[in-house]
Amino acid sequence: MTISVWRYSHLALAVSSFLLLTLASITGIILAFEPVLQQIKPYRADAVAQVTLAQALPVLKKSYSEISELSVDANQFVQIKASDADGKNLTAYVDPQTGRILGIPSPQSEFFQWVTALHRSLFLHEAGRFFIGLTAFLLLLITVSGTMLIIQRQRGVKRFFTRIVRDNFAQYYHVVLGRLSLIPIFVIALSGTYLSLARFGLVGQENVAPKIDLDAIRSKPQRTLADFAVFQNTRLAAVQSIEFPFSEDPEEYYILKLKDRELTVNQLTGDILSETKYPTAVLLTNLSLDLHTGRASVLWALILAVASGNILFFIYSGFAITWKRRANRVKNKYKASESRFIILVGSENGSTFRFAQIIHQQLLKQGEKSFLTECNNYTVFPQAEHLIVLTATYGLGEAPTNATRFVKLLETYPQTQAVRYSVLGFGSHAYPDFCQFAFETNQVLAQQSWAIPLIDIHTVNDRSPADFGLWAEAWAQQANRPMPVSSELLVVPETRLDKLTVINNTRTAQPDGTFLIRMRARHRRVKSGDLLAIYPANDHRERLYSIGVMEKEIQLSVRLHPGGIGSGFLHELTPGETIRARIVNNDHFHFPDKAPVVVMIANGTGIAPFLGMISQNKQQVPCHLYCGFRQSASLEVYRDFLDESQSAQKLTKLHIAYSREGEKHYVSDLLARHADFIANTLLMKGVLMICGSLAMQKDVIELLETICQSKLNKPVSVYQSHGQILMDCY
Repeated sequence: MTISVWRYSHLALAVSSFLLLTLASITGIILAFEPVLQQIKPYRADAVAQVTLAQALPVLKKSYSEISELSVDANQFVQIKASDADGKNLTAYVDPQTGRILGIPSPQSEFFQWVTALHRSLFLHEAGRFFIGLTAFLLLLITVSGTMLIIQRQRGVKRFFTRIVRDNFAQYYHVVLGRLSLIPIFVIALSGTYLSLARFGLVGQENVAPKIDLDAIRSKPQRTLADFAVFQNTRLAAVQSIEFPFSEDPEEYYILKLKDRELTVNQLTGDILSETKYPTAVLLTNLSLDLHTGRASVLWALILAVASGNILFFIYSGFAITWKRRANRVKNKYKASESRFIILVGSENGSTFRFAQIIHQQLLKQGEKSFLTECNNYTVFPQAEHLIVLTATYGLGEAPTNATRFVKLLETYPQTQAVRYSVLGFGSHAYPDFCQFAFETNQVLAQQSWAIPLIDIHTVNDRSPADFGLWAEAWAQQANRPMPVSSELLVVPETRLDKLTVINNTRTAQPDGTFLIRMRARHRRVKSGDLLAIYPANDHRERLYSIGVMEKEIQLSVRLHPGGIGSGFLHELTPGETIRARIVNNDHFHFPDKAPVVVMIANGTGIAPFLGMISQNKQQVPCHLYCGFRQSASLEVYRDFLDESQSAQKLTKLHIAYSREGEKHYVSDLLARHADFIANTLLMKGVLMICGSLAMQKDVIELLETICQSKLNKPVSVYQSHGQILMDCY
């Protein structure tokens, strides 16, 4: 698959470093437990953080005849090097408040020495340190590129921690754990990189050399250690080490090394002889050591261990994701130049290919020549009769990386013959810009002279089998070929037919007239905008009709087509007769729950679901109905209901266009006159609903594109992707 720059970089960095990264992560997990084991040793005195040097040093001087050095390690263990009462050298952990020995320091265990050497240098000395440093730098780049991929996936920094749509185990947890462990892994990588730079002298670490004027050293007034102001103001917790003077000579002094500076202190008067602040490089090195090893905090050490474990998981899951993407590579049985059915896929992570393969395999089983490829491979297809585009959306309403050139290619390579097309968008309502690229693709295809829409654009939320099945049913009906979706790749419930009883049938005397038929379903919850699937010939041939719910009954508005299988079957039904049919949930075309205003746009029998929605508009949400008919006689079957609805304030305004009498204009002409109203409706988060013929839909969408661009400075796809333009056209 074609992949983005960030993804390519992320993958290339991971591939180039995964062996050393695996080794560093395993040893890092082990070494993270060394600080934990150190801190549970009983060498820490109580309240050591509150003890000052003025309190501790007199006690220690009294307990030990000669002290050469005192140090406080990252675990807050106080260690001294001194001579005991017998004059023997002693190195021990002590209680600074009592002078009591708490324990004797022991060297690092041979196991941790071995693991440390492996972690730092691979037993290769300076060459090994270079490779480990390079690995830390690559991990830093991997972290940055991974962060950018998450930002792209989540549609912006502000949505970085919002809900993740679950694609599969590896993909889902690669992102979820990546977000949770982003900071500790970034810290590991950055601190490791800095320590390597410091090791090779690539960052400045000037030597600290105190400058003391020996001639200015005073011997009076003499003070006790407890009275030294600098010792009174310095706590043990702030000390790294203290070097004691070798004799009582005034020129011998205390060297006090703190976290950020070094002081020399007159041993007689307590005066500060010199103060040297450590350079920034030294401070950064010490900070990097603390952060990289976790030596200063048990909690941080455990976080580092978990983060190192996550790195191992990322190595596994990253390669699992890559393997899956490579597995989606298509091996076509037929060439593109000889295929009647062309299936184009736009997918960022490969999941859309699963649905494309279902369509592809079904067509091949039927003996059709089908060709499946990525959207960026679009070209002229000389034998194509059907074009099926399945595409996801990436980033902020953008094309997936294997479809970034698709729109430009569409305009560059027009087909030489008429081709029927269908667009199916994949996305999740958890994200804004739901299926925006699919809507943009559909709009561009609608503008091509050679492209003829087969069905309305459909969308699939969270890879819903039901949504995909709805598209398959609609496509199969118009293409006049079966498209079953139940397979080993996609499991859907078995088809269950409902029993419906005919209540009323207005019939019509006109061969191309419209009639209304009402039916009652048993124990089924139906909403206006759902679909009724009937099987008039008791075979696989299915016909779909939009439902309007009127007084808890299903009402269909049907045009009687001469020789029409579905319309002829329904026209002959009589009250009391029963049929078996299937109710198809059509969630994307229900009356919006929270819209300040709803504009309904229909032609012909596309008015059917709107009649039900208006009937059930008990909250009196402002509703404007724009509908088109051939002549005024076509409106008569709806006239009384529409008048009553206006009187009851369920319908706010009715706009009618007749194409074969009077001014002879269309629905799009009415909308063009009211362009400002349409733009304001979208601006105030109102909803436009379109139902009827694909030709009408094409004209309306082209007009809406013009209105949106000229008055709102946005493409119509933005409003489609945010659920403000709903369509159900065939």
